[in-house]
Amino acid sequence: MKTYIVGGAVRDRLLGLPVTDRDFVVVGATPDDMLALGFQPVGKDFPVFLHPHTHEEYALARTERKSGHGYKGFKVYAAPEVTLEEDLRRRDLTINAMAEDEAGALIDPYGGQRDLAAKTFRHVSAAFAEDPVRILRVARFAARFTDFTVAPETHALMRKMVDDGEIDALVPERVWQEVARGLMDAQPSRMFQVLRDCGALTRLFPEIDRLFGVPQPPEHHPEIDTGVHTMLVVDWAARQGFSLPVRFAALTHDLGKGVTPPGLWPRHHGHEAKSAELVRALSERIRVPADCRDLAVAVARDHGNAHRALELRPGTLVELLERLDAFRRPERFEEFLQACECDFRGRPGYPDKPFPEPDYLRQALQAAQAIDAAEVARNADPARIREAIFQARAAAVAAWRDRLQTDKP
Repeated sequence: MKTYIVGGAVRDRLLGLPVTDRDFVVVGATPDDMLALGFQPVGKDFPVFLHPHTHEEYALARTERKSGHGYKGFKVYAAPEVTLEEDLRRRDLTINAMAEDEAGALIDPYGGQRDLAAKTFRHVSAAFAEDPVRILRVARFAARFTDFTVAPETHALMRKMVDDGEIDALVPERVWQEVARGLMDAQPSRMFQVLRDCGALTRLFPEIDRLFGVPQPPEHHPEIDTGVHTMLVVDWAARQGFSLPVRFAALTHDLGKGVTPPGLWPRHHGHEAKSAELVRALSERIRVPADCRDLAVAVARDHGNAHRALELRPGTLVELLERLDAFRRPERFEEFLQACECDFRGRPGYPDKPFPEPDYLRQALQAAQAIDAAEVARNADPARIREAIFQARAAAVAAWRDRLQTDKP
């Protein structure tokens, strides 16, 4: 019975990166052997155990054979005679198919160290094609390891998997899980570029794929292409270290531009309402969590109003704040402003341009919050309490704006 550290922990150590999680493979053992040593079983589809003290995961060496469509269509064989090399062979990429023994010696039967040096994502074997999740994993790794490229033969295999329809077997929850992880990596645009290059983007995210090639007015968008703009926006969000909801909102804020009739290009009048509808549909399809969905809908619907904030009348400003639920959820309002700033900054030449609108909206909220809503309600006709509070807030915002104008040099 021998134990090895495998996968990402080995890869990251060789890259000089922090190792946060370790996975172990046990060769030459049975489930009964693990139980006798005090390990706790947790695996449903194959034998995985938790160490009795560290609670790290230990999996018995196993092989897999394709038995159906999708990433669950496998028959697993775990037995003492399965070798470490056989276990590593079933893994996705060579850089993830390395191991270390208990003495710290590297076991690298498939050239992972070579591909690390060459900064290349290369599949271990033809078995890569049996699991469509691996397409998403390669794309996600591209967002994390931003100077790596996909090997030509791996790209060709991914393209064939898409053409064969294997990608269509992915369950929505797994798609969201992988994409969410990629959005939180260093350069999310690379994930979408890899998916687009192999044809997977149009199958998984047609709403995003059709943004590419759609022009925008060059006086506002020097990059012109809506897809390029979207990638710049989501990468800006990543560089600021913003939350997953903000990054998802950055990704989806302009989906409506993808359905503008070409005869109307480069204008996209009313794209905000269309974007909100498409965000709802996309979120339902891939089971996006409510916090990400709700912020993305709000940003899609109202980012144009945020950019026009200085032009809005006091009543319109209050309507916007109420629609965004800013009075009850100021933290989400802040995320809304962050996503809108990503939209503004995600254009060539715009990272250092003045963008006073977010602070203007923050101050408008503070002015509206200054009224005593409970006092207004007590003195109002019960049938008109909501309207009375709205009018008081609008008056407070108007007074604040008048002071702002007076104080200008």
